[in-house]
This record gives sequence, C-alpha cells and structure tokens, in this order.
Amino acid sequence: MEARVNYFGHALAGKVMRHLNSASKVLAESTLPVLTQELVKIRASQINGCGFCTDMHTKEAAAAGETSVRLNLIATWREATVFDDAERAALELAEEGTRVADAAGGVSDEVWANAAKHFDEDQLVALISLIAVINAYNRINVINQQPAGGYQLGMFG
Repeated sequence: MEARVNYFGHALAGKVMRHLNSASKVLAESTLPVLTQELVKIRASQINGCGFCTDMHTKEAAAAGETSVRLNLIATWREATVFDDAERAALELAEEGTRVADAAGGVSDEVWANAAKHFDEDQLVALISLIAVINAYNRINVINQQPAGGYQLGMFG
C-alpha cells in the first residue's frame, strides 16, 4: 500500500501538521498520565481504523512502559480486568467522543460524570483536546491511506 499523497513531504501539509503537533506537545506536557493518553490515542485510532496511528501509539505506549497484555486488550477494555477505573473512564469518553456521529446525543452525561470523578478540570480539558486531536490525525491518515507498520520511536521529533 502506498499513501495517496506524500503528506509528510508536502509544504501545505507540513504547515497543518505543525499546528497539530504543537497541540499534541501541549497535551503531552499536561497532568493527564502519559499511559492514559496513549490508551486514548490507541482506542480512538482502532475505532477509526487508522493503522498508522495504532502502530505509532502502541509502540510509544510500550516504550513508556505499557505491557503487551494491556495493549492487546485495549479494544476489549470493557471485559478486561487490567485497566483501573480512571483508565476505563478515559477509554469510555474516548469511544463516545470518537463516535459522535453515531451517538444522537454525543457524549452522555453519565460518561462525562464518570470521567469527572477521576480527572480534575485540567485533565478533562486535556482529555477533550486529546480526543479531538487524535481524531484529526486519524482522519488525515485514513483519507490518505497512510501505510502502517513502519513507525519508529521518535520518528517525528
């Protein structure tokens, strides 16, 4: 498989990506735990069918200390016993926030209240923003048919 355009080498795409990457850097420096961030990025990427981001973030999560058992169970987190209540709340928010078009009411009050039990306001803002940003990356890569499997740690800075 080949990408439709050389997105990573295109001048206009580079300008767009600089802004997304700046937002990602702000989120990476937030108080939202790094492994929770990676779980959210992986789950949204799985839902969106973004192989490139799934590849990237599973590798980044493993490098940050995530276990293969937990990585293998992200797609089935509801049935898995390896995630704590805060991670489960973040994964549920990520799912509803990613599937906005599928949910007539968007993110439910119940899902929001559950997340708010586990995260402070700064972390909630980080979660909202993280879900939005990873969905933007996913859409770029899915539309462009960006091939997956070749991501190397630190590849983008």
